[in-house]
Amino acid sequence: MAMDASGALPADWKVGVDIGGTFIDFCALETRSGRVASLKVLTTPDEPGAELMTGLTLLAEREGLAPADITRFVHGTTVGINTVIQRKGARLALVTNAGFEDVIELARLRMPDMYSLFCARPDQLIARDMVFGIPARLRADGRETRAPDMAAVAGAVATARARGAEGIVVALLHAWRDGAQEAAIKAEIERLAPDLFVFTSSEVWPVIREYERTTTAILNGYVHPRVAGYLGALEDRLAARGVPARALLTKSNGGVMNAAEGKTACVNMLLSGTASGVIGAAWLARQAGEDKVLTLDIGGTSADFALIVDGAAQFGTGELVGEFPLHIPSVSVSSIGIGGGSIAWIDDHGVLRVGPDSAGSSPGPACYGRGGTKATVTDAMAVCGWLGHAEMAYGQLDMDPALARAAVGDLAAILDRPLAETAQAILDIAVSEMFVEVEKLASRAGVDLREFTLMPFGGGGPMLGAFLAQEMGISHVMAPRRPGVVSALGGLVADLRGDFIRTVFALPSPEVLPSLRASLTDLIAEGRQWLADQGHDGAIDLILSADMRYHGQSYEIEVTLDPAWIEAGDLGAIAATFHATHARIYDFDDPTGTVEMVNLRLTAIGAGPALSLPEADAAEAPATPLKTVRVHTGGALRDVTLYSRDDLTPGTGFEGPAVIVQEDTTVAIPPGARARVDRHLNLHLQIEERA
Repeated sequence: MAMDASGALPADWKVGVDIGGTFIDFCALETRSGRVASLKVLTTPDEPGAELMTGLTLLAEREGLAPADITRFVHGTTVGINTVIQRKGARLALVTNAGFEDVIELARLRMPDMYSLFCARPDQLIARDMVFGIPARLRADGRETRAPDMAAVAGAVATARARGAEGIVVALLHAWRDGAQEAAIKAEIERLAPDLFVFTSSEVWPVIREYERTTTAILNGYVHPRVAGYLGALEDRLAARGVPARALLTKSNGGVMNAAEGKTACVNMLLSGTASGVIGAAWLARQAGEDKVLTLDIGGTSADFALIVDGAAQFGTGELVGEFPLHIPSVSVSSIGIGGGSIAWIDDHGVLRVGPDSAGSSPGPACYGRGGTKATVTDAMAVCGWLGHAEMAYGQLDMDPALARAAVGDLAAILDRPLAETAQAILDIAVSEMFVEVEKLASRAGVDLREFTLMPFGGGGPMLGAFLAQEMGISHVMAPRRPGVVSALGGLVADLRGDFIRTVFALPSPEVLPSLRASLTDLIAEGRQWLADQGHDGAIDLILSADMRYHGQSYEIEVTLDPAWIEAGDLGAIAATFHATHARIYDFDDPTGTVEMVNLRLTAIGAGPALSLPEADAAEAPATPLKTVRVHTGGALRDVTLYSRDDLTPGTGFEGPAVIVQEDTTVAIPPGARARVDRHLNLHLQIEERA
């Protein structure tokens, strides 16, 4: 490696970036010195990506981070998921089999809320008059009984273009078995209409079940133009700024991929921000020796929850993107529309409510002084006195508590309640809404959260985390050194991670072993090739699993398998592992039952950079406060000690109530809590359950 004029090696910066609803977060690590730099910049909703260049400029000015010294650049973005939520995606057409035009309308014949007589299923992303059935049929065993009618395809293309289609999705029956029919139709569409983009369900995610495969392909096509345009502009901006690193993107599965792939495999990055937050939290948990963690990521618009068990994130399929299920492997995250910018309001019955509407970054909470006039959770924190004692967001925001009091005062006047009580009620409602969502998560996972550590992060997590822990009966809270940029850190430490699937749909028996071995060989080859295409030449880990069930069941469970069992034909080991997994999840198994294998899955992992953050030996020391401030908590106005996070060294300890200010967030510590700082500068709280 070339040295500079002084003979020293140049700086080696790894930069992680995550765009949220209010801020874009930066976390940068200089690997040779161990120096960490972080930053938050307000988002620019009208010009996505502009804030990225602003952040790089500020990092260069404040930290001396030269763009030419960036050797790894990982980026998480909400462009895809916002496109779905805001319904600003491409106008699509769907080509499917004649007689099956209603596949996305029928879905799974479930209502969003089974307990509501008035709920309705969402409008689909493709209008009914843009769905075209063509004569074609492939049987479930892969035999073609009717080739696609290309004249009908031509008619569909002509009508779709006349109706304003920008792209076409092709999803045919049993294409998981053989994608040749879809490929032939795609080739014909590209010949007839080269101006339209085309995706087939078998190339996006070749999984059994028509609705799941179709809707995943539709999501990919729906966000494609905006994602591809955004990523192209991102690459151009980085090149113009002189960044040599190839842009990587965080994925829904907690890994990363290169930006070139992201332009077409858009569906893989729809949940990138929430996933990378969990991956960053899991890395911090392992470093701190925490085996069971409940993450709480509160940004400007939402609160996201996830479980970390044995230091690893949990994965699943069927995560919701807006109102639509995403059937690719994703980090399991539950979300609710409660964030720092969530607006408090009074419904028609005179009841105080919070969220899901958010003030976002523009105009933002009233206390930001950017034109917002509606009371938000952040304003309620300011009125109670937890906020307003230091600059926010690395000096980009000056808190104005007077504006917060005016906004919350409007609600207090309507409710005829004191100002501080109204603000406290807003916070209590926000915490109670999160409590309900966390209870659902715990019930689904079958865990006792009293055995878990709560890790709050994001700009709002440390503000409300200790109060949620009190309500949940969680006694231990761990706030990372830089909670506001954990999602950006997740991108820094993430591995390359690709997921691949083959639907085999068979009863494991000696007769099907040859086809299972062939599928395994194909998956391994595909996984290795994907890593090679990503430019990875380091350590590789291949993880095999199968979706399995008892014959007659409707849904499967994922079972981790040893590839050697398939290669050696050890069907007993495969069945025994399924029985054990079923018993662990449902407390029931049937060792005499017939086992069915639906899908084989392979996860190909290319190890990311081995990074470490600075640490120091802990030494018992009292904390030095900045001053005492007045905070409304526990129904009364109290004197509360104010600390700077920069002054808290390993071994420091103190008792609450307290407020800790730092550049990326504020930590609120309730009365009765005991705080200590570990050697990684994480802040640990022992919480007393609220009586």
